[in-house]
Amino acid sequence: MTDTETLVARHYAGATLLDNIRAALKEAGVDPDAPGIEDLKPVDEFHTGGSEATDALLDQLTITADTRVLDIGCGIGGAARHVAARTGAHVRGFDLTPDFVTTATALSDLVGMADQTNFQVGSALDIPEPDDSADLALMFHVGMNIEDKTTLCSEAARVLAPGGTFALFDVMRGSDAPLTYPFPWAEEAAFSFVSPPGDYRTAATAAGFEQVAERDRSDFAKDFFDRVFARIAQAGGPPPVGIHLLMHETGKTKIENYITHLSAGDIAPTEMIFRLPA
Repeated sequence: MTDTETLVARHYAGATLLDNIRAALKEAGVDPDAPGIEDLKPVDEFHTGGSEATDALLDQLTITADTRVLDIGCGIGGAARHVAARTGAHVRGFDLTPDFVTTATALSDLVGMADQTNFQVGSALDIPEPDDSADLALMFHVGMNIEDKTTLCSEAARVLAPGGTFALFDVMRGSDAPLTYPFPWAEEAAFSFVSPPGDYRTAATAAGFEQVAERDRSDFAKDFFDRVFARIAQAGGPPPVGIHLLMHETGKTKIENYITHLSAGDIAPTEMIFRLPA
């Protein structure tokens, strides 16, 4: 790994993550040895809007049980399991963080989806898959940790077959205002590379992609956080199972900074869909 990738992996690392999730499930009244896929939803899709955002992107795509799906930066496997459960497709995922990959594999085992998903350690700048081995590459909130968007897109193009689709949902820049750290994806600016949408378009075009769609999801994100905090206020605190389990001791500050810059228009969660010529 590069020095930056080492910092990123260290940021997300959590040797006790699986134990913490199992303990939270038990606190929530769920058998930690036999949870359902829905029981994991509050924690296992570590991007703005969770499964709602995943479905919003998937609704724009054609995915069948025969689609070869690759999840770039799979985290603990939530999006991969969601896609597999929704479509019947087999999903391969990879992530820089070994603790995430270990947890993703264990959670798929627990919910009976080991045959529909598999996970390995790997970098988006050197994807551990052969050429033309996927029909769809998905990426949820990963590009913020990748400075070299050109190599990211060229690697996505390499592993996709002709006519393949690269669909992503990332936090992008909405203004040039300075950002206040930490954020969910970075404790400091040294490994945060939040870029304007134009950087993604330029990199994708250079890799041979044609853009199919783009959508700013800022309003959705604001509404999502309003609903989340309303539920927390009504319940008198956060539920046991949630993304706070992934954000260590600075989680509250990370979310506060995110919402502040989102409200100011400095950052904008954005979907993009690109396709290779057939």
